[in-house]
Amino acid sequence: MLYNDRSVLENYHLSASFALMLKDEHNILANLTKEEYKEFRSLVIDMVLATDMSIHFQQIKNMKALLSMPENIDKSKALQLVLHSCDISHPSKPWDMHYRWTIGVLEEFFQQGDREQELGLPFSPLCDRQTTVIAQSQIGFIDFIVEPSMSITGDMLEKILKPLRGDDGDDIEPMEVLNQASNDRPKTAPPVRSASEGVNMLAHKNAVWRHTAAKASNDIKKPWVLHFQENKVKWREEGIQADAEKRLKGKPEAIVEDLIDNNIIHEEHEEHSGSASQQFPNR
Repeated sequence: MLYNDRSVLENYHLSASFALMLKDEHNILANLTKEEYKEFRSLVIDMVLATDMSIHFQQIKNMKALLSMPENIDKSKALQLVLHSCDISHPSKPWDMHYRWTIGVLEEFFQQGDREQELGLPFSPLCDRQTTVIAQSQIGFIDFIVEPSMSITGDMLEKILKPLRGDDGDDIEPMEVLNQASNDRPKTAPPVRSASEGVNMLAHKNAVWRHTAAKASNDIKKPWVLHFQENKVKWREEGIQADAEKRLKGKPEAIVEDLIDNNIIHEEHEEHSGSASQQFPNR
């Protein structure tokens, strides 16, 4: 009722945060002017509301349209997408971190589902701990939600940073520029006629080095591409193992041991068959 069923969680977080900052001991914005506070509050509200998954696809669609236009990206729109991408980014991290976050988030979902069941309400998506297939849900989450979001975010950041690079460095590999700049960076002042001249020359060369290195760093690194691939492979392996455990559940111990032995024999047979097919590909 309080938030009229619109972005309830996001509105609650915003309201609680700004209410907390009304107290002097928690007011981190005390030194802002009225204009700065107004801009900050407006940006934060827009950014947090944009993390609502109900508007995810519309947000991605809007940013694609903005990227196709020559105009600069609006600051608020850019910050909204960055925060939203960060909010759902755990599949773009290495497996151990991604898996830990997945289990934690899904347990929250399942606890919500348990409560919904107690109240006689239908389960929300991914909240039924008995029917949710974790591996399959995470692969779909990566393919349809997170990977497109990170891709669009990378494209957006490259467009924003491109004007900072200049034209002369566009065709040079970023690390090549950075390495050359590092080699060229002055270690000591060159021979000069006076101390002041030496200081000025060293300061100028350092400024040139910093400018060159900054141009190299403007290319957006995208480590998430590799992590997406690795994590999907891991989830497929997890899915296969979960299916096997489900099939074995409830079977007598002797039968389970027989099935495991047969599976080992089958895998060994496949390995030998695979090596033979490699040796004789036309057979």
